[in-house]
Amino acid sequence: MVGLIRGEQNAEKTREYLDELAFLAETAGGKEIKRFVQSLPHPDPRTYVGTGKLNEIATFVQENEITTVIFDDELTGSQTRNIERVITNCKIIDRTRLILDIFSSRAKTAHAKIQVELAQYEYLLPRLTRMWTHLEKQRGGIGMRGPGEKEIETDRRIVRNRMSLLKERLKVIDTQKTTQRSNRDAFVWVALVGYTNVGKSTLMNLLSKSDVFAENKLFATLDTTVRKVVLENTPFLLSDTVGFIRKLPHSLIESFKSTLDEVRETNLLIHIIDISHPEFEEQIQVVEQTLQELGVANKPVIQVFNKIDNYTWVQKEEDDLTPFVKENYSLSDLKRTWMAKSERPTVFISAKKKENISELRKIICEEVGKQLKIKN
Repeated sequence: MVGLIRGEQNAEKTREYLDELAFLAETAGGKEIKRFVQSLPHPDPRTYVGTGKLNEIATFVQENEITTVIFDDELTGSQTRNIERVITNCKIIDRTRLILDIFSSRAKTAHAKIQVELAQYEYLLPRLTRMWTHLEKQRGGIGMRGPGEKEIETDRRIVRNRMSLLKERLKVIDTQKTTQRSNRDAFVWVALVGYTNVGKSTLMNLLSKSDVFAENKLFATLDTTVRKVVLENTPFLLSDTVGFIRKLPHSLIESFKSTLDEVRETNLLIHIIDISHPEFEEQIQVVEQTLQELGVANKPVIQVFNKIDNYTWVQKEEDDLTPFVKENYSLSDLKRTWMAKSERPTVFISAKKKENISELRKIICEEVGKQLKIKN
């Protein structure tokens, strides 16, 4: 795996991104062997990393029979082509391609499959030229228009036609889903949102007593699942949504807008947060920024800090004069920070160990009751 330290992205931030990339690779069925990190002001426009670093990677790949090199940022077609000239007999992919592959393997319904296929074509279209390197000697100019260029144009037209067809199919499905949503107006609609792999599906199963696919891997859920739930004689609809992630490819956001539209239609959001993750505060920001882009930042939110059973901290000795860092905060200490000032209903739970679930149910009933009064 290859990453860069640059600008505001310091060594610690790069390590976090590569940790997440390793988890993505594991989800896709890969295994991390080695990381290469370089400090540059910005990615090299030709080869992402410098020439020396690229040769170092190529040597390691050859000596260790590596099958795949994954870059932490999206590569352009020319960058990929230039890298493949140096790192031979090895698959070169970027973060976007990796996420698309995972989405493709996870898509189960026709809706999700169309969305993923559309995103794949969005990614493929500007990179078609590198698929025709065997015709590189065909140059442009008067009287020099070769079959390679014609082949590329034919390919582009096929891809664009396919994209148009997929968009039309999505419109039909979206119309059907809009009709379905209008039939649910009598109910309060609650949506689970959050970063990927924070335990949304596990909590969905717990609250709705259903059997939604849940796994300790990224993007276990792609399709929005809706269940009718009754808590203390209070009925409402509960939906699970696709998880968010840092550096989520723009093409995926565009393709999955119809799925995320489910969030726009809800009356109440339950934001699940993995408090055991060292960067949970940044994950909160990623989710809130995405919700803002969707225009739902003003909806009522219940904050649920999950995985308290996994939370770990390092207790400082009394005579230790070094300043407190985040790793030294106990769960009780954390609860007294900005979380104590939050105006949103907040609860700390373990969906896996079923801790504090009764408190969560009570808060959900209260908030759903408020929304019922508004609707009536």
